[in-house]
Amino acid sequence: MSRPLNILFVSSEVDPFAKTGGLADVSSALPKAIKDLGHEIRIMMPRYRFIGERKFRLHDIIRLKDIPIPIGSASPIVNVKSSFISNLKEKVQVYFLDNEAYFGRDGIYQNPTTKKDYKDNDERFTFFCRGVLETLKRLGWQPDIIHCNDWQTGLIPAYLKTIYKDDPFFRTVRSVFTIHNMAYQGAFGHESFTKSGLPKELFSTDGVEAYGKFNFLKAALYYADVVTTVSEKYAEEICTSDEYGAGLNGLLASRKKDLHGIVNGIDATLWNPAADEYIFRKYDAKSIEAKDENKKSLLKRFGLEFSDRRPVIGAISRLVDQKGFDLVLEVMEDVLKGDVQFVMLAAGDKESEKKFDQLQKKNAKKMGLVLGYDEELSHLIEAGSDMFLMPSRYEPCGLNQMYSMRYGTVPVVRATGGLDDTVEDYAGSGKGTGFKFEKYDSRELLKAIQRALKVYQQPEEWKKIMRNGMQKDFSWEYSARKYINLYKDLLRP
Repeated sequence: MSRPLNILFVSSEVDPFAKTGGLADVSSALPKAIKDLGHEIRIMMPRYRFIGERKFRLHDIIRLKDIPIPIGSASPIVNVKSSFISNLKEKVQVYFLDNEAYFGRDGIYQNPTTKKDYKDNDERFTFFCRGVLETLKRLGWQPDIIHCNDWQTGLIPAYLKTIYKDDPFFRTVRSVFTIHNMAYQGAFGHESFTKSGLPKELFSTDGVEAYGKFNFLKAALYYADVVTTVSEKYAEEICTSDEYGAGLNGLLASRKKDLHGIVNGIDATLWNPAADEYIFRKYDAKSIEAKDENKKSLLKRFGLEFSDRRPVIGAISRLVDQKGFDLVLEVMEDVLKGDVQFVMLAAGDKESEKKFDQLQKKNAKKMGLVLGYDEELSHLIEAGSDMFLMPSRYEPCGLNQMYSMRYGTVPVVRATGGLDDTVEDYAGSGKGTGFKFEKYDSRELLKAIQRALKVYQQPEEWKKIMRNGMQKDFSWEYSARKYINLYKDLLRP
């Protein structure tokens, strides 16, 4: 197939409009990379309240009137707005599905105050999935591929194979579904299934039901034409382990020939120390000494004292079970007994936030902590830290380890998923890009940190590791080409 493809990319969050984590970064960077390779790609996402019309220059799609979307016995209305995300070469059009009752809230999935999921998330994202298909018909723009991401879009492949299978508009459309994290599945009670409008017989183990629940993720894994995930190692892990596969590993194993691991890239225009407007001093692999100026700026931001031979360990994370910060709490007291500093930007579980706050107060001269998210500070932590901690229990891909290497900040990671695929363990003689540990155990994490601290005391050896990481190509072009080849394979007669 030599003609340019038409691809619709569907996601519940896209940077810079709405973001809780790496999904938003991928949903912005991958479409831009695909567009740069000459294909027509457009994005659909919900329009949340905080996506301001003036700030993001949203405009109504004039030819689209209010569109009724069947949800149970009701037909709430969606209207559609549009904007763009810009790349160096091209703009990618973004459609926003707007409904005040479902999306006019302060949070994306949770109430920001209570940190509890919205009780009607089932209905909100059923509305979104069905709304995507109805909007496409009204637009009259027919994609070759609908590329769906995570459970919030999981009903789209099921709709395409059932309710819309005889619709001429969708007859040639194929679906690709990307798993960004198996742990988040969108599992709801049977009453949620009745609102979906899907045929009754689909509520079975050979369909959308898993462990008695209506499971959005399972719907996608069962009905998508192709399933991808965000690293080769994670693709293996989710098929072979009940823990990694989160109870759906049997289904994934049965679809192994349709499951592909394609490692995420990073947006090299946003994460580039030679052009980063957020950091104190720009630098590259040839001017690596300038990194110290960012280290000074970072420590000043946290009110900590600078020493050119004292290493700074950085961390940026959501405080959830997956990320492994229970291990960090177990070892950081021991780490901070040495001549080391630790800076952290994190948010999530309230109990974990409280524990890290207590740790910081006990070690106020050696540890800095900001609870919440701050885009500028996240760039400065990458630029100003010497090491970066990612001790994840599991990690489908991870982006921060790649950001870190690009910034000459050496990652200390657990060898799981994308962390194992992207970080090369230090093997002496200037070889490697970081430090890895295998077993999910605080003592193993401590050993990896101590190993890194020991090598840090050998400045020339450390610079070799830094440069190794900075010279790695983690741009999206390689991954985007893999996706395009996958799309083309899917469309072959």
